[in-house]
Amino acid sequence: QVQLVESGGGLVQAGGSLRLSCTTSGRAFSKYGMGWFRQTPGKSREFLAAINWSDEETHYADSVKVRFTISRDNAKNTVYLQMDGLKPEDTAVYYCAADTSEVRRSPLLFLYDAWGQGTQVTVSS
Repeated sequence: QVQLVESGGGLVQAGGSLRLSCTTSGRAFSKYGMGWFRQTPGKSREFLAAINWSDEETHYADSVKVRFTISRDNAKNTVYLQMDGLKPEDTAVYYCAADTSEVRRSPLLFLYDAWGQGTQVTVSS
């Protein structure tokens, strides 16, 4: 069972930045497709960004593609989400997810089967 642990959330003022990290326990992390999502109370989980094995392909939601950047460090079994220009509407619980099938796919086609517990991001106005 692959475990994912997010960190880096917190309280930040509008216009500020945060970098979220997600570290996994999987031995084959370099072959996992990785993604970030967020959720606010009463709403469904929203896709934000995804990255394939070797950084060669990423995909972003239109709402964040200019402000957020996904990256990964396979040596550290970690995926990151750099968030700049944060807005109060970015306030949410942020989750990382993994496609652990070890099948090389476009980030648009990831089948997420492992999730972290989430980290809270609060942006004050």
